[in-house]
Amino acid sequence: MDTEQIIAEIELLERIFAVPDTRPLNPSDLSAANRKHDEMLAHSPWFRLWKSYGVCCRPNPESPVE
Repeated sequence: MDTEQIIAEIELLERIFAVPDTRPLNPSDLSAANRKHDEMLAHSPWFRLWKSYGVCCRPNPESPVE
């Protein structure tokens, strides 16, 4: 195989995958992003306080929504 052709194809793929995804987020995407955010900040006492007092704009998954 031609090495220059392989390099050109790899560079083309890199350019294709570098384009941002402009599709709108679906509820599953938002849920995953919220879960990742919460897991990342779970050790923070400020974040736990913020969630426990309902300052959060989304309900706690363990508490029923009223």
